Amino acid sequence: MNDNSSNSTSRVKWQQALEKLVAASSERRARFVTDSGFEINTLYEPTSAAAQEALGYPGQYPFTRGIQPNMYRGRLWTMRQYAGFGTAEESNERYRYLLSQGTTGLSVAFDLPTQIGYDSDAPESVGEVGRVGVAVSSLEDMQVLFRDIPLDRISTSMTINSTAAILLAMYIAVARSRGIDPSVLRGTVQNDILKEYIARGTYIFPPKQSLRLVSDVIEYCHANLPHWNTISISGYHMREAGSTAVQELAFTFSNAIAYVEDVAKRGLELDKFLPQIAFFWGCHNNFFEEIAKFRAARRVWARITKERFAARNERSCMLRFHTQTAGCSLTAQQPDNNAVRVTLQALAAVLGGTQSLHTNALDEALGLPTERTAQLALRTQQIIAYESGVAETVDPIGGSYYVESLTNQIEEQVMRELEHVDKLGGSVAAIESGYFQDSIAREAYRYQREIEANERTIVGINKFAIEEKNSTPILHVDPQLEVKQRQRLAQLRVSRDAGRVQSTLAALRLAADGSGTLVSPILDAVESKATLGEIAASLRLIWGEYRGRA
Repeated sequence: MNDNSSNSTSRVKWQQALEKLVAASSERRARFVTDSGFEINTLYEPTSAAAQEALGYPGQYPFTRGIQPNMYRGRLWTMRQYAGFGTAEESNERYRYLLSQGTTGLSVAFDLPTQIGYDSDAPESVGEVGRVGVAVSSLEDMQVLFRDIPLDRISTSMTINSTAAILLAMYIAVARSRGIDPSVLRGTVQNDILKEYIARGTYIFPPKQSLRLVSDVIEYCHANLPHWNTISISGYHMREAGSTAVQELAFTFSNAIAYVEDVAKRGLELDKFLPQIAFFWGCHNNFFEEIAKFRAARRVWARITKERFAARNERSCMLRFHTQTAGCSLTAQQPDNNAVRVTLQALAAVLGGTQSLHTNALDEALGLPTERTAQLALRTQQIIAYESGVAETVDPIGGSYYVESLTNQIEEQVMRELEHVDKLGGSVAAIESGYFQDSIAREAYRYQREIEANERTIVGINKFAIEEKNSTPILHVDPQLEVKQRQRLAQLRVSRDAGRVQSTLAALRLAADGSGTLVSPILDAVESKATLGEIAASLRLIWGEYRGRA
């Protein structure tokens, strides 16, 4: 088949997919026009057949131009606001506020004790309860957290890793207690433990056992939660730690390969669980490189799934991802400038084709977002969506000489880095040898040295700095919330059936010492009112703790 006939076939396929989508659901507007009245096409194509062949069509392998034929023209990205602080009551109030302001999906931040498997009344938790996220120690906390929120109608993302199976079990238990069939639940659990060893540090168990828990969640959701994204493999935290855009993609895809290989060993059909995998990227200030990064990421994942894992289902090859603007790019000095940074980053994510987006608040270098700054962050997304016009046509930046060149270069470098990790023995071996960690540390050092040497300008830091007193209101978490949380746990411990709790925890330890999947025994323990800390302690007893590199 020559290039012309190949292009013609691809275009017909794209047109048919587009017509099917339009017939199935009404578009956001009946007619798309500029302010001057010019018609806006769904897609703009190169004039030469060769250029079109290289660029491809949206909704078709390798998905350079997006994973849907009509992208945002048919449906806007999910607007999430990552939130959580204090106790479940305070966070529930913030969630209901965000939903009332137009947020279309919730994204839950948990406090540090919850992330590393300690209850709020544990000695290790003193001073950390509710500080960097919401404190959730029991099913009761989770019930309060989602009070008056329709779990069967909203999508929930939970940023949790070491204790992902426990928090997911609590979410399922809340749905069951309301008579909601868990099979209708929609959302994502991050469940990406490997990047914790690389960049973040909130691991509990050794890598082998942690990887088992990840695969247990994937296997359980595959059978019971068909609309749930079982893992959100994160490059965001590597980027926050100092990686380059290329490293962010390469190291994240290396982890993805490890997860897929581990699940495949269980006999699950790849084409049935690959569509439930999602990714999580950061978006930084280098506007065009970030757009190119997202486009290259789609191509790389399409190649990995098709060439390495022989995926046949086209949905298996589609890279679905959430984006968060770069927290590490925000400055405590002149914090209002951060609103501009976040706007540029959010726009790059949208032009790059993200499926959901969180915009950081301008005050996050100082503390948790206030209600006002959280609203402004959400309005940033809404203005981009409804006023800028960038969502009116698919991949409006496609065909840019600069962006296409960057896309190709990023793809080539990522593939070379993946080959190198394979030679090291794969992702787990690269973690154990410190290759990922050392590579990121070198880049973080280089970046900081460039700032200190004035080779890289950060407005308000090493250029255009001014003497100022901070006038930005800062959200303070009331220390009494920790007392309140401890009191709630004390009441729970005396009111529950202690015998039932001990029985379910014993069953969990038995399962952990064997080879069976653990989500069901964890769910039994959660519903018996065992706490998160007690469940994690039971697993620690069998598996021990990971102490990291010396």
